[in-house]
Amino acid sequence: MDKNTLLGMLLMGAVIFGFMWLNKPSEEELARQREIAEQQEAARLEAAQAAQAAQVLTLDSVSAAERATIASTIRRFGTADSLTGAYTLDAREAHLTLSPEGAIGGTVDTDFGPVAAADIIAARYDGIPQQTAAAAVSNLKQSMAAVARYQGFARYLKGKESTVTLSNPDVTLEISTKGGAISKAWLNNYKSYDSTALTLMDPATDGYSFMLTTATQRLDTREFYFTPVAEGDSAVTMMLDLGDGARWGLRYTLPAKGYTARMEIVQERMQQIIPPSVASIDFNWHQKMRRDEAGRVFEERNSALYYMFANGDVENLSEGSTERKEVNERVKWIAYKNQFFTSLIVPDSYFTTAIVDSEKLDDNPDYIKEMDTQATLEYSSAQPSPAGFTFFFGPNLYPLLSDLQNDINPGQNLHLTNLIPLGWALFRWINTLIIIPVFTFLGGFISNYGIIILLLTLFIKIILFPFTYKSFMSQAKMRVLAPEIKEINDKWPGQENAMKRQQESMALYSRAGANPMSGCLPMLLQLPILVAMFNFFPSAIELRGEPFLWAKDLSAPDAIVSWTSNIPFISSTFGNHISLFCLLMTVVNIIYTHINMQSQPGGNSMPGMKWMMYLMPVMFLFFFNNYAAGLSCYYFLFLLITILQTYLFRKFVDEEKVRATMRENAKKPRKKGFWATKLEEAQKQQQAMLREQQRRGGGGKRR
Repeated sequence: MDKNTLLGMLLMGAVIFGFMWLNKPSEEELARQREIAEQQEAARLEAAQAAQAAQVLTLDSVSAAERATIASTIRRFGTADSLTGAYTLDAREAHLTLSPEGAIGGTVDTDFGPVAAADIIAARYDGIPQQTAAAAVSNLKQSMAAVARYQGFARYLKGKESTVTLSNPDVTLEISTKGGAISKAWLNNYKSYDSTALTLMDPATDGYSFMLTTATQRLDTREFYFTPVAEGDSAVTMMLDLGDGARWGLRYTLPAKGYTARMEIVQERMQQIIPPSVASIDFNWHQKMRRDEAGRVFEERNSALYYMFANGDVENLSEGSTERKEVNERVKWIAYKNQFFTSLIVPDSYFTTAIVDSEKLDDNPDYIKEMDTQATLEYSSAQPSPAGFTFFFGPNLYPLLSDLQNDINPGQNLHLTNLIPLGWALFRWINTLIIIPVFTFLGGFISNYGIIILLLTLFIKIILFPFTYKSFMSQAKMRVLAPEIKEINDKWPGQENAMKRQQESMALYSRAGANPMSGCLPMLLQLPILVAMFNFFPSAIELRGEPFLWAKDLSAPDAIVSWTSNIPFISSTFGNHISLFCLLMTVVNIIYTHINMQSQPGGNSMPGMKWMMYLMPVMFLFFFNNYAAGLSCYYFLFLLITILQTYLFRKFVDEEKVRATMRENAKKPRKKGFWATKLEEAQKQQQAMLREQQRRGGGGKRR
């Protein structure tokens, strides 16, 4: 493109731009154009709405054939009055009557108010707004379509929800006519952390239902309004009367005490509605688990969906993440379990299959998890009671869960105590055979659980006393031998004399009757008990809400200082507070570490190891700060008593007597044990191999 062409194009653009700028409309002209456009659009919409309303009235009028269908539907599925011979049918928005002469009456509900059904059927729209008439015609036809779908169930699609209350000293249940299910369950003797009622089922977020399969449809029982039939103060049946003698309902029974409730499916002549070929029924259960504890971190860690297979194995979905699983085996029970309380359902037979789902709600301050179950169980429309269930709404109390299986299903181990996380098999045995019985026994006499923790700590220290004493005596012997060990190390320095140093040291230990490993073994025997207690305290509901000294709740952190901001990298474990029992435990642990380091022979000769040993208690501070105050209190007392034991041992154990005893032992002939003999043989073989290597190396140099 040459220079003249480019200049011409620029001039043409300038002329066009100037022409457009000179001829642009004024602000008044633009406003007038917008006003005209808006008026035209409004007129168009009004005409379209009028045309649509006229079309609805024309197209949706009730035809003669539809009128005959409505009359036969009322007669077939409605309720007959034995005195007048008239029929009545309520189906969603339609409340219809049919006289003996065949005249249809009643009303049809709309958002603008009820409309006479006779006017709609006869297309008498005088005095009825077009929009109201169109809505009435649409609602009438939709209601009749619902009757065609639900048939005998259709009359229960509309109703007024009410509840029936069953209560005993432990639990209260509200059973709703909408769905015939337990809509609310709360415990009478427990409160949530915010002092509100501890509710395990709530109508706003929770619910369950059954899916019924007819010849043509699958029906969800939560859509229907049941009729309550009371059976005294402890039982009620939620019933659907489907006509021609067919009935289907749910019967609930609450015992005089305890946390269980029975639910049974009851039915009559259901073969005429549900074909005999239908051999299963589906059960759906949803729960949005509320937050009930002050310490949310541990409540989340100990909340999960649990289920037990027919063979007795108990599994659970992930506590820390969202998980969904298809279970294609028989399932005996399903439980929605949080830290201290559980909602459980146990069928009399089994769920044949199940799909279980658990979603973690990280950003919800009031709820921690959302759980769903879709299960299937065997069913027969010919049996009067084809299925029965036991609900449990109660605390995760070990003795209670242990006895509960005998009440629910005698003769079969339901493994309900697995709902309480007590650690791996070894630690679980320690908890169930020692810790829990002692804890329960003391709880029967003492009301202050801080005192119970102290007594439990003393009990454990008494059990461990022989091992602790043996460990101290072993350390005392090693301290007595420390100077002689140093002489051996000085006499045989260097890596080439390592084998010789080891042989001399082992010979010294053998003569003196000391064993360097004897101090470690007692400590290893104490470790399983410490780990068992680590699992026990966060799961002990007995500590829930129990105060001790400054701690208001031994099952939650005893925060003395709190803040709202998050500390990067450590807030998930440390939390937004400082727990006093944990701080005291850390201080005492540092003191104990110092005493223990001083007790070790040659303990001051390893400065690198020394600061590592002091670092460990500080790390425990960050790890345990968010744990239950009861656990930190136990470790604090345990370490404090251990320090006192160490002080008493040092006071009453005379190391000079230990030295004299070791000298006497050295004079006595000692029989070598099996392991000592094997160790000596291994040392000789190793020494022989070392000499052979040195010989070969020396020979190579001579050549």
